[in-house]
Order: sequence, then structure tokens, then C-alpha cells
Amino acid sequence: MPAPTPQELVEHALKTSRSDSCIAIVRDSTSANLRWANNTLTTNGVMHGVNVTVVAFVGGGQATATGSVSGSAASLEQVESLVEAADAVARESTPAEDAAELVAGDAADDWPEVPGETSIDVYADFAPALGDAFGRAEEEGRILYGFVDHDVTTTYLGSSSGLRLRHVQPTGHYGCTGKDRELTSSAWVGGATRDFADVDAHALDAELAQRLSWARRTVELPAGRYDTVLPPAAVADLMIYAYWSASAREAHEGQSVFSRPGGGTRIGEALTPHPVQVFSDPVYPGLEAAPFVTAASSDNVESVFDNGLPLARTSWIEDGRLAALLQTRHSATLTGRPVTPGIDNLVVSVDGATGSLDQLVGDMERGLLLTCLWYIREVDPQTLLLTGLTRDGVYLVENGEVTGAVNNFRFNESPVDLLARFSGASTTEPSFSREWGDMFSRTATPALRVPDFNMSSVSAAR
Repeated sequence: MPAPTPQELVEHALKTSRSDSCIAIVRDSTSANLRWANNTLTTNGVMHGVNVTVVAFVGGGQATATGSVSGSAASLEQVESLVEAADAVARESTPAEDAAELVAGDAADDWPEVPGETSIDVYADFAPALGDAFGRAEEEGRILYGFVDHDVTTTYLGSSSGLRLRHVQPTGHYGCTGKDRELTSSAWVGGATRDFADVDAHALDAELAQRLSWARRTVELPAGRYDTVLPPAAVADLMIYAYWSASAREAHEGQSVFSRPGGGTRIGEALTPHPVQVFSDPVYPGLEAAPFVTAASSDNVESVFDNGLPLARTSWIEDGRLAALLQTRHSATLTGRPVTPGIDNLVVSVDGATGSLDQLVGDMERGLLLTCLWYIREVDPQTLLLTGLTRDGVYLVENGEVTGAVNNFRFNESPVDLLARFSGASTTEPSFSREWGDMFSRTATPALRVPDFNMSSVSAAR
């Protein structure tokens, strides 16, 4: 017999649940990937998986308890096992703090449609160009290592309140590290894409070649504060962490950088004198994301009771002022602010910024150009002080020209503080975080010039 459709899995979960109400979320995913090392393609693969989340609700009103269970499930019997487990957890749980009426609705027009999918054919143009890049790199003394992945996940969300929603999410990313033949220097280039039609393997290799050429001269520098240009990838590294830390509830309770001294949040307060805009928008061109909430569990920034809430453009920072924080329906009752759920993309822009990364570098008398950051960890939530390391290329800039590579550093900086201190910005462009891109790939950010970026110590990492 043919395997049940995602819609049938949803309906079977709702039908077999013995709880008072239920939500079922089915994610049908296909992915295709390529890996390469030593200028040679090493592996490729295509995978298909179906994941089901069942959220059971027992009781009513403020006495509602919940149970949520997720797992792989491609058959009706496997779904029944998840339903039984979720029902059992809900029966044994205490009333949920975030209890609310389930979002009501009808079936969306595209609910009956089949899942989207990808295949190895998504690399039909990229793979031959990559082969050409291997040959050129071999001739010129470079070694390329890398990975590309393309995933199409179709989400089906159904509830006992009548809601039936569907969303198709293509997600692609690529990363390539280039090394010289002696393995003494390395450079990295990466990015995100929806379909790989916009990924140029020749341009990727050319950028690596340029960065490796900069590293033919090396300079050792001590720790200190340096005039530094952060490319869009490094800005994404930092701003994603700030976004994930923007819990309205934690701010309201005095636990974060967005807390107001004496109580409440800093919403309405100027975080920077610059005309900075930070927002999320599920229909932002090239960064399209799910237009409704899908939450497998409840925490400070999402609630299972909010599943199916519609999402729209939300400004987090508007004209330099904090405009909103991540807010569930429950936390909104605590803070007295509108409901502003998280959205799976992030855009940062600076009004009036018209330059490029190269122009920011060209205006610098002496300073540093980063490539990316990694191993980012929080030091102090009250200031959102982060620490981490530079990686795969820190370059010395002298009189507007890159003149060599320098050693790696450990840094200590707060992204919120950087927004107040930067001295220059480029136009906003699609970016990809080296640190967080596997989890959050849909960003658009500018490059920023920071006159006193804190390189707190020298790192031995290469």
C-alpha cells in the first residue's frame, strides 16, 4: 500500500487523540548534498524524512495541561504511538502557565497539495562549475574543501480547532574553505540560497584566491582595540545572537540587556544614535519564511497555544529605538505589549548607507578586516557581552589596501553596544552566518566599521 500522505498523518493524529484537543505538525523534508576535499568531490546524497509533532491538551481554560512528543513517523501506526505518548504526558502534567484558546481557522487553499521536494538536480549548473574550480585551484596551488546542502521542508499544521495550514520552505547553503598547498593559511566563503541558481562556483573560487593571496604576507599583532570592518557574515553572526536573546519575558523580569533598570523592558528606548532598522518579514524577497507560528514546545519565546498565529513584518529596532521583543500571547499579558512572535528571518539596515564592503576598507587608514567569527558564547546576559574567536582570515588594512594577514584573536563585544558605536555601514545584502547558519540561514545585513573592536587576546587557532 502507498505510504500515507502528510495530510493523512495529520488527520489520523487528530482523530486518534483521546485528549480534549490536539495539534499535529508534520514536516516532510527532502535534502541533497555534495561534499568535497583536496579538490575532489567525495560524497553526495539525497535523503527523505518525515517528522511528526503531536501536542495534546487536557482540560480547559487556565487549567489546560499539555504534552508534546516528536519523532520520525511515516505510517499511521507510528503516528498513533506518538499520539498515545503525547496524551499520556498531558494527563500527567500540571496546568500550563501559557494556557490560551487554540487558534481557530479553516483549511488553507493549498492544504491538499503534495509536499515540495529537491533532488541532486539542483546542482546541475553548480557542480560542473565546481569541477572547473577544482582544476583551476590545482593549477594555482590551492586546496578546496567544502559542503553544499539543499533542503525543501513542507510543513502541514492541523488542529482540532479546524486549522489546516501548509508551508513549503526551501533552504540552501554553501561553504568552501581554501588553503594554500603548504596548509599555512586558510580562507572561507559561504552563503545561503533558495535554489542554487544564484551561486557561482567560479566567483567563490576567485574570492578564495584573492584572500589567500593577501595571506602571503603575515603580520603578528598584539591584543587591543582595532579599527575593524566586519563583513555581512560576521554582522549576522552577532545579530542573530541578539535576536535570539530578545525574549520579552526575560527582559520584563530583569534578566537581559533589554531590561529597563527598575523594572520592565527597554521598548521605546534609543539603543543607537544611528538610523538602524532591524526587522523580520516572512515575505521579504529572497528570505521568505513561514507566515504562521509552528511551535513544538513552549518556552520564553514561543508557545504551543500560539500554533497557527499569522506572522507579518515586525520591527524589532526602528530608527535606532527598540520597538519590540519576542512575545507570545502569554508574555504579552505580562508586559502589556502587542503579540510579536519570532519569525525565521532577520534584516538589518542603516538608512542612508550606500557604500560597499570595499569602500569601508578603502576609507580605513590602518585597521583590520575580518572574515567570520566562531565559537561564540555569552559572557554576561545583562549587557549581552559575547566572546568568541576569529577564523579563516583576519587581514591588515593600511592606507585603504589589504596588505597581509594577521594572527587570530579572541574578541569580547556586545552586539547591542556595537550598534551604538559603529562608524560606517555598507548597504544591506543577503548574508550567511558562519556560526549559526545551519540553524538560521535567512539574514540580510550590512558590513559595519567599528573604530574600537575589542580583540581581547591573541588566539593560537589557525
